[in-house]
Amino acid sequence: MSTVLFACLDADTLGGIQRVTHTVAQGLAERGHDVHVVGLHRAEHPFRYVERPRYRRHVVHRTPPGPLSRTAARRERRRLAELTGGLAPGFAVLSSPSVVARLRPLLPRHLLPIGQYHGSYQHARGSWHLRSVRGHYGRLERAVFVSEDDARLFSEHALLPNTWSVPNPLPAWPAGTADLTARRVLGVGRLEGVKRFDRLISAFAMACGSGPAGRGPAGGVHGRAPGDGVDGRTSESGTDGRTAGGGVDGWELHLIGEGAEEERLRAHARACGVADRVVFRGAVPAAEMGREYLGGSVLGLSSEHEGLPLVVAEAASYGVPSVAFDVSGGVRSLVRDGETGILVPPADVDAFAAALAGLMFPAGTAAPLGTAGSADGTGTADPADGTGTADPADGTGTADPADGTGTADPAGERRRLGAAARARAEAYRLERVLDRWEELFERVTR
Repeated sequence: MSTVLFACLDADTLGGIQRVTHTVAQGLAERGHDVHVVGLHRAEHPFRYVERPRYRRHVVHRTPPGPLSRTAARRERRRLAELTGGLAPGFAVLSSPSVVARLRPLLPRHLLPIGQYHGSYQHARGSWHLRSVRGHYGRLERAVFVSEDDARLFSEHALLPNTWSVPNPLPAWPAGTADLTARRVLGVGRLEGVKRFDRLISAFAMACGSGPAGRGPAGGVHGRAPGDGVDGRTSESGTDGRTAGGGVDGWELHLIGEGAEEERLRAHARACGVADRVVFRGAVPAAEMGREYLGGSVLGLSSEHEGLPLVVAEAASYGVPSVAFDVSGGVRSLVRDGETGILVPPADVDAFAAALAGLMFPAGTAAPLGTAGSADGTGTADPADGTGTADPADGTGTADPADGTGTADPAGERRRLGAAARARAEAYRLERVLDRWEELFERVTR
């Protein structure tokens, strides 16, 4: 078996790259590879991903990420030479553009360099990442992306001849699935601006009929302009969020995670009239997340950008469908619109609200959406737009199939989407992802 060295800027912070790195490292180590995980810097708040690692862990600098002095750069070269010099031939998997640029010149020839990019092409092209990937990844043995769509886009637009795709793996596969009867929407992730949980709160409030009655002032929760769905006036109906047009029927939004935006998000929930229906759960240990998915019925993914969001795959493995903004190839690889979940245009909070409402309430009985059917959010949706009323002409009690936002049996629709989502998530089982890595190693050494 080969040596496999994974290198991260910081290997032990709570984050997606780190979680994937430790999961794959443990899996390959259990298959007999000599695996090492290297963090170039010490994590400020270390998180332990694997209780009994079968791989070896190393930290180069005892300081958090930041600029290197000349002395620190010399120490880094010396420490890496000591670490890698005694390893058998194999591969060095570099987890990000900054790590590729920093370590590729320092690697010995017996460790073949493979570069990962965990984000999407859409995100990369809006930052320095695309320039860095274009400048450095073509010199590696392989450039690895999280979806086939992203690999194709980088190949075409970054002119890379060496692309490969490997999805992020699920750490485990559950034996049971959610029954999808709980009146609970889940939002899972760090409470940080990029996750845009303000939009999820807005959409949830609108779906329940207690969303903003109009657009709020400029500024909003994240300093966004009006019309972005991030602010609104409290419902005139009071704090229980009910309107004359219908009730929320016990539905709650549970946000699982912690972060700097919590107080702002709490204020936003109050402004939307759903403070008592948005539950801030804080951080939940990874070992207990299964119980959370089993207690949910829909996952909402409202991020500004994502690579391959593992929370969607995890929810799908428990049979929980997702409503998501269509922000990347990785999201599209997991959420196939109308098949395994519902995709809506990026940042379209009204469409997100309509999609949630269709999975929460029977067609024709859902509370009116805040802005989906009328300018002031007080009236019912126009039956012609198919967002919440049944078509009486066909006698089936389903909403306009062209829109797909409501059915006579939303629980049945959740089950249909959830079953397909679980079947789709099979491709992200750890053993299949490990097979894909070993196939890559074999291709590189042919």
